[in-house]
Amino acid sequence: MTDDELWLVRHGATEWSVAGRHTSTTDLPLLPEGEEVARGLADRLADVEFAQVLTSPRTRARRTAELAGFAGADVDDDLVEWAYGDYEGVTTAQIREHDPGWTIWSHPTPGGETAAAVQARLDRVVERVRAADGRTLVFGHGHALRGLAARWLGLPVTDGRHFRLDTATVSVLGFEREEPVLQRWNS
Repeated sequence: MTDDELWLVRHGATEWSVAGRHTSTTDLPLLPEGEEVARGLADRLADVEFAQVLTSPRTRARRTAELAGFAGADVDDDLVEWAYGDYEGVTTAQIREHDPGWTIWSHPTPGGETAAAVQARLDRVVERVRAADGRTLVFGHGHALRGLAARWLGLPVTDGRHFRLDTATVSVLGFEREEPVLQRWNS
């Protein structure tokens, strides 16, 4: 277990990610610049051996995986983005007009997922990764991957709020002296 690593890749830019609109179930394509940056990930990941490669079922994550050289990634429904419910497609500023101080990490999302539900499914991802022998690469989404990092470290999913994550970045989680650690973030 202590030699295992979890590599996280957030999908490339979409129209909504650039605009700051919450995107979970809406299946948007990558922008041309998002595709270009995703292609650039191929060189960064080419010399790394992975025991398994997983992706969210959303087009933006699957396309990022494909352009990065991992078209055969296994789809894992547990890697979908936090479901925003009524806040789908809405910016944080717009939500705060009627719910001051709102964040996905601290407030409910009407019609969306609870933090407990997100934590439960991300815990399944952590179990799957730790059961594999070697490195796992996952392609996913901003809030879900931040929550996944928190769960890897044994923190509540809501502590993902401490990990800013930009599009088309690579992050690496692993172990040091049998303890889960953050090795590289938002690179």
